[in-house]
Amino acid sequence: MAAMTESRTLYEVIGGEARVREMVDRFYDLMELEPQFALLRATHGSSLDNARERLFMFLSGWMGGPDLYIEAHGHPRLRMRHMPFAIGTKERDQWLQAMAWAMEDVGIDEALRLRLMESFYQTADWMRNKPD
Repeated sequence: MAAMTESRTLYEVIGGEARVREMVDRFYDLMELEPQFALLRATHGSSLDNARERLFMFLSGWMGGPDLYIEAHGHPRLRMRHMPFAIGTKERDQWLQAMAWAMEDVGIDEALRLRLMESFYQTADWMRNKPD
């Protein structure tokens, strides 16, 4: 996903650290504020601070920017790290809806949002670990 063109990474195209941080912050703000994300919010415990920082760090490297997550925590092992949390279709769909909304709110180009949502869907669907 990181390679957009031969000369620019997705991280650069999206706007670098500031834009990735803005998108992640909006994502977690929506999770906190909007009742339609209550099920997803409930999976995160009392504070979103740790999840907010880890998603920012992960997305930075995933998009071709600094590998902040790997430097701090090692290989992401996404599925393994999410096994303690019950993730079904409803949680997946709420995650995707919140991220789509966040990207739109911070002004990510529509074509780029669609491309990102395809990748996010594949990962979010793979993260499901409970029957519906």
